Amino acid sequence: MAGKKQKITKDMTIGDVLKKNKNLAEVFLGFGMHCISCPISLMETIEEAAMVHDVDLDFLLKKINENI
Repeated sequence: MAGKKQKITKDMTIGDVLKKNKNLAEVFLGFGMHCISCPISLMETIEEAAMVHDVDLDFLLKKINENI
């Protein structure tokens, strides 16, 4: 059985997620979330960013976790 990938959760910061896998930037960009290059991304959680950008949090997390 292969090792299980760590699930990305809503309370993780965008910066932490991108440190784990920089290719996930494409997922954020696909949702119109250009905050990946913003300094606030180091402190802003995925949940907070989704709220600010009016993005469905559950769908965003689904797509992120499908791409890790």
